[in-house]
Parts: sequence; C-alpha cells; structure tokens
Amino acid sequence: MKFREMNAKEIEAALGTNRKLGLTDEEVKKRQQDKGYNELHEGEKQSALLLFFAQFKDFMVIVLLAATLISGLLGEYIDAIAIIAIVFVNGILGFFQERRAEKSLEALKDMAAPQIQVLRDGEWRKVPSREAVVGDVFKFSSGDRIGADLRIIESSSLEIEESALTGESLPAVKTHEPIGHEPDGIGDEENMAFMGTMVTRGSGTGIVIGIGMNTAMGKIADLLHSAETVVTPLQRRLEQLGKILIVTALFLTLIVVVTGVIQGNNLYTMFLAGVSLAVAAIPEGLPAIVTVALSLGVQRLIKKKAIVRKLPAVETLGCASVICSDKTGTMTQNKMTVTHLWSGGTTWNVSGTGYEPQGEFFHEGKKISLKDEKSLRQLLTFGMLCNNAELLAKDEKYIMDGDPTEGALLVAAMKAGLNRKQLNEKFKIIKEFPFDSTRKMMSVVVSDEAGKHFVVAKGAPDVLISQCESVLWDDKTQYLTRDSVQQVQKAVDGLAEQALRTIAVGYKPISSGTVLLDESEAEKDLIFMGLQGMIDPPRPEVKQAVKECREAGIRTVMITGDHAATAKAIARQLGILRGKEKVMEGRMLSNMSIEELENTVEDVAVFARVSPEHKLKIVKALQNKGHVVAMTGDGVNDAPAIKSADIGISMGITGTDVAKEASSLILLDDNFATIKSAIKEGRNIYENIRKFIRYLLASNVGEILVMFFAMLCALPLPLIPIQILWVNLVTDGLPAMALGLDKAEGNVMKRGPRSQNEGVFARGLGWKIISRGFLIGLSTLIAFMVVYKAHPDRLPYAQTVAFTTLVLAQLIHVFDCRSEVSIFSRNPFGNPYLVGAVLSSLVLVLPVIYYQPLQTIFHTVPIVPRDWLLILGMASIPTFLLAGSFLVRKTK
Repeated sequence: MKFREMNAKEIEAALGTNRKLGLTDEEVKKRQQDKGYNELHEGEKQSALLLFFAQFKDFMVIVLLAATLISGLLGEYIDAIAIIAIVFVNGILGFFQERRAEKSLEALKDMAAPQIQVLRDGEWRKVPSREAVVGDVFKFSSGDRIGADLRIIESSSLEIEESALTGESLPAVKTHEPIGHEPDGIGDEENMAFMGTMVTRGSGTGIVIGIGMNTAMGKIADLLHSAETVVTPLQRRLEQLGKILIVTALFLTLIVVVTGVIQGNNLYTMFLAGVSLAVAAIPEGLPAIVTVALSLGVQRLIKKKAIVRKLPAVETLGCASVICSDKTGTMTQNKMTVTHLWSGGTTWNVSGTGYEPQGEFFHEGKKISLKDEKSLRQLLTFGMLCNNAELLAKDEKYIMDGDPTEGALLVAAMKAGLNRKQLNEKFKIIKEFPFDSTRKMMSVVVSDEAGKHFVVAKGAPDVLISQCESVLWDDKTQYLTRDSVQQVQKAVDGLAEQALRTIAVGYKPISSGTVLLDESEAEKDLIFMGLQGMIDPPRPEVKQAVKECREAGIRTVMITGDHAATAKAIARQLGILRGKEKVMEGRMLSNMSIEELENTVEDVAVFARVSPEHKLKIVKALQNKGHVVAMTGDGVNDAPAIKSADIGISMGITGTDVAKEASSLILLDDNFATIKSAIKEGRNIYENIRKFIRYLLASNVGEILVMFFAMLCALPLPLIPIQILWVNLVTDGLPAMALGLDKAEGNVMKRGPRSQNEGVFARGLGWKIISRGFLIGLSTLIAFMVVYKAHPDRLPYAQTVAFTTLVLAQLIHVFDCRSEVSIFSRNPFGNPYLVGAVLSSLVLVLPVIYYQPLQTIFHTVPIVPRDWLLILGMASIPTFLLAGSFLVRKTK
C-alpha cells in the first residue's frame, strides 16, 4: 500500500484502527500473536568456542596440523609438540583480535526507542517499543526517538534527524499531508517517520505502518545478514602457498622413496626419510609470523588514528583500488556554515568553517569592515534574532545545540562580533511563530530599547519573497518590482549553482498596538532584507588526500543520500569529479541490473540520493569488475555496504555503533586523509610479508636441497628433523618478525595498487627463493661433505657443522631480503630491529652447540675453532656471490 498518498481516514480504514481511540488491548495481543513483536531478529550467534576453532580453518594451519600428526606417528614427539604449540598460539592471537566482531544487530537494537507513547483504548500510555503493532497510534515530540515506521497524520513544526538512514546532514522537515509523487529515497518521504530516527523539533502523531524487520531499519538488518564476509587477498595467497607446499612435499617424498629403493635401501626406511623431508619443507612459523606482523601493523595504525578490528584488513588496505566514501561527516565536516551573504545586489563572502565563531568578511576579494556595511550587519543581526540555536563551548571545542541551519546563522553573526547576550538585552522577543513545514517560515515579534516594535522572519526564499512588498536596496527601502524580484531570484540561482542551501531574511516595523497579531498578519507585507547561503563544507585535508590516492592509482567515488547538486559541487571542489566522469542518482540505479551497472560503474564518480540497497549494489558491481573496494561511512545506512566491501571503514567520532561493528577499520579522527595513511601502511606491510616469505622459504629450500642432494649422493642425512625444526621456529623466527618492521622501500604511494590476483611468487619472488635457497643448500652440503669425508666416523660433528653453516647462511641472507634489488641498494643496518634479531639468533644457536643438556636434545657436539673459518666462509658465499653478480650487471 502507498500510505504516503492516503489521507488519515483512508489509513485508518486500511489498517483497522482509530486515530481518536487507538487499538484495543485485545486487538494488540491478537496482532502480536499474528505478526510478532516490534524487534529486529538476530542471526545465529557464534559462540566463543566456535570462534576459537574457526581460527584453525586456514589451509596453512591445516597443513601444519597434518605435519604434527605425521611427526607424532614417526615418533618425533618434540617436533609434534613444538608445531602444535605454534598453531595454538596463532589461534589465540586471531581469536582475541576478532572477539568483538558481529555486533551490528545489537547496536541496531539499541537504536530502537525503549519507551513509546501509544494510544490504547482511548488513553495515552507509555509502553516498551517492542510491544508496538501495525495500526498503533503514536505521539512524539522533540527529543523522542521514533520506535517504528509511521505515517504522520498530525504535525506541528516537525523536523526529524534521519542522517543515520539517509546520510543527509540536515533534519528532514515533515508534513502530515498526502504526497502524490514517487520519492527518490527515504530522504524524500516527507510524511513518514522511521524507526531509530530522532525528533529534533516540533511534535506529531503517526500511525504505525511497519514494525521489526518490516521497517527501513529492518531492511538494513536483513542486508547485514546477507552481506558476505570477503576473503582477503592475503588469505587467498596463504592458501595458495599451502597447496604449493603440500604438492612439493608429496613430490619430494615420492622422489626420495623411489630413489632409495632403486639404490637398494629398505622401502620402510626410505618412506620415513621421505616423510621427514616433506615435514621439513613446511615453514612451521609462517602463520604465526604473519599474524604477529599484522598485529604490529595494527599498533602502528593506532598511532596514525586508525583502529583495525579484523587483522587481514591491514594487508588488504594495500590492494585497494577504489575508495567508496560517504559525503556527510566523512568528506565534509557535518557542520553547516554560512559562506555567502547577499543584500541589495551586493554579495559578501565569509571565511572560516565549522562552529568556530572566527572568520572574516570579504567583498570582491577584499576584506571589509562591518562598520561600513549597515545592511550586512542588519542581515546578520536579524539572522541571530530569529533563531533558537545555542553555541556551547566545551573542552576548547564548540558544540551546536539546535537546528544546524539556525546554528550556521548564529555562527555567521558571531563572526561579525555580534553577541547573543548583548543582543537579548537590546531586543526583547515578545512572540514567536515557530517554523512550520506548510508555511516554510519562522518569525518573531521583537521590541528594541527605544520601544519600537517589528517582525523578523526567515524561511525559503521563494516563500518569503512572496510575502514581501518592499526590498532593502542600497540601505534604502524600495517597492518590490518585477526587476527586483528577478534580481533576488538570480542571486538565489547563483547560490544554488554552488550547492548552497539558501535562507531568506525579511522584516517590517509594526505599531506597539499590533504586537498580538497572528502569524498570517505578522508574515505579510515584509521588507526583503537578504539571503544567507550555507553548505556543509569539505574537510580541508580531504582534497590533498584524494589527489595522493589518485597518484597511487586509487579512485575515489562519492556515495551519498544527499541531493545530486550538492554532491556534485562538493565532489568538484575535492577533485573527485573530473572531466567526463558522471553523476548518477538512486532512481537510475533502481532500474539497472547488476550487469548494466557493471558496464557504467567505472565512469561514475558520484552516486547521489542512494539507499542502503544501492550502496550494496555499487560495491558488488565494482568488485565484479575486479576492484578491491574500501567503503567508508558513518551511518546505519552505510553498514551493509561496509560489511560487504573488501575493507569496511567507519568513523570513530560520528559513526554509529552499527557502522563500527560492521567495519574492519575505524578512523579515530573521522578523517578521510587517515585512509591514505592506512593504505600506505597496508602496502608496506604486504611488502614486508613478501620479504619474510622470501626469507623463510629460501631457508626451507636450502634445508630441502641439502637433504635431498645428500640422499641422491647416498650420504647420511646432514640434518636431523629436530635441528630443522629449531632453525624454522627459533633461528629464523626472530629475523622474520624483524623484517615485518622494515620501513617502506621507495615511495610506495607513487605506484598503482597490486592486483588482488597477484600470486605468492609474483614479481620474481619465486626465482629469488629458489636461487638463494639453492646456494644456501649447496654451501651447507659442501661444508658437511668436507668435514664428513675427513672424519666419516664423526657423523654428529659433521651434522653440527652443517647445522651451524645453515643458520649463519640464513642470518646473512636476511639482510639481502630487505631489498627487491640488492643488499647494496639499502643500508644493511637501517633496520635496528633486524640487527638485534640476528644477534639474538646467534646467541640462541651457541648454547645448542656448546651447552651439554641441549647437545643431548639436538644431537650436536662442540665445534673446534678452526672449523669456524670453514663455516663462516661457506655461509657467506650465497649472499656475496649474488651481490657480486649484481655489481657486474650494474657495471655493464
């Protein structure tokens, strides 16, 4: 049913209610039994235990659990215990990072009014909002939160703040009259009130037309249920890596078993040897190191005013190719500000934004003194007189109490040096006619110190000028002519082209005997005073942030519930809308399939008058085109799209709880520019992850090859499993974590975002891993063979030399991993954490060689001093051989 088109009697008949008596208690119970209570349904909650076990679903973790099982079956119990401990610690880290997730619907429920005034059996009662039913008659006034979706049937100066649903900064003016036209969205439903919104002015009565999940808020809750959690690029890459390692491990096992049997060895013995080698191929510490690296990134982002709620989002930031941003409160300040004034053919500009009562006045670019501008001072004075807003100073910040439009008029007057207290002493308000959606005006009757009386009015320009008979021109009152009306309209159009909301001000002197006149008498035969144009101004730092994102290959798209003209003006100011890029409105989106939207979505820079469903549709279309989408917002209406985006970003100050809980990143300062810093950090984190993957896997390749070549040469194993595990978890672990703290190499924000489909071994990483691993394995094998051939009866000593050579080769190689080019392209000691980690690893390996209890566990023996020369020489060969080849190539 189209309730917006019906009158009150038609709605009563359609819903079986009575606006004078309300529903009976019996009818209410019947409807509750039939349709349920007025509450939002929750999805199936995930218990803490299930959330903990969910941390073990990643493919790499499953691989490690398989390795644990195999180690246990082979009797390598120390290995099994060590691996399971690493997996468990990794699970705990992930669990605590995500414990606060999935609270969106709880926050939505909190926005529902706890108590409502409802008419039952002819009397007004206060009841819990969950007991409301369709057909109930509600009464509400300023300060009340609407408890269900209503069709307004009575209203008086009614305004409702709907920004959480629409994204619009100004309260919506409401009426009770039927509306025949089709609205573009919630923001145009002028005779409706919606669950969770707040009455900011006036009062009204409405009939409930929707409860629970059948409200606008309920539709958003449904979208949150259906919004899928996106698998991040990092999760995909680690799963890909896990599969590669499994295939590699199975292949090595097969090769070793077949080779050993051909050489005449026992099948069971060779199978055990092959499985041991396969287990050694897995970098056990990798998942934990990735988790720790992401956690460290979280700490760095906190210092940059961003809180990460979901760990993988840190790395995903680096892939972002499109930022879909809400306008109000994200790109703008959500503080209406007067920027232009017009009176008698003269236009002035006002500096300063927000609620800070500091600014200057300019005419044609030159600063002016208000002493010389009588009409301007009068225009500002009248804007302050006909005004109920209050500017409050709190903790060195200014907070507006009241209507944002009136707040803008108040601040403009204060910038001119006008003082509310002094003005109230000079002028006395005798009578006020509040703003009404039908009249679209507000007026006051005042008297000054001399006892003179006059009316001051403000309102929509077209309405107010129709009530005027004169106009103030060059500080003189003239009769309003067709020419002067055209001049006023031209001024209104000029301000509208700049997307300014325009308020007209008028006045008229009256005799003391007529102060008790009614509003129709007060608001006619006025003198047109002038115009005040205002806008919710852009944040000053956003324009530069948009530019820097563009240089980094990231496109910014504005998505807002506001009008197209306003959005277009702000987008042009910020550099979002350029060239042939388009502006698209919600009504066009409604008629497009997802496939049709995909064909045009990359040409659109601004989406205006959109609903929550539209936002979700835009995000999906961009993702289908291969983009990694970051979605920012602060309202309830943003939450479904925030949750579905690759990176959901909410505002920490102005953001609703619903938006915060749906997001993976919260901006503590509500600053769009912080997103740029977060993306830079995300890119650096990914590069650091590549560094330690390169380091860890090159080490593992070295371990595999030294074992594999030894088996092929019919030599004893140069390393035993417990030694390999020590290298993988302890010796390699600290330097790998230190690589995660490395500073960005070059200017990471001057190149485009990487593809989300980029493989683990892209950009030459696979070759670097294999070539470095080959040289590490070869040098370790040579060291082993030299000692073993000299002393074939001292196998443990030769294995200790091989173990130590492998450790040192890897610790030298870690400095080469800091650069994509060469060890010489960066200061080797530029990362103090890495230097400390390498020294710590050296300290940890020495007790394994020289401390007797550890010698027993790791099957090592003390190394004599002269063999240290062999170890150091062989360990240095891989890195310096590669560095030498780089220098040779560079000189050619």
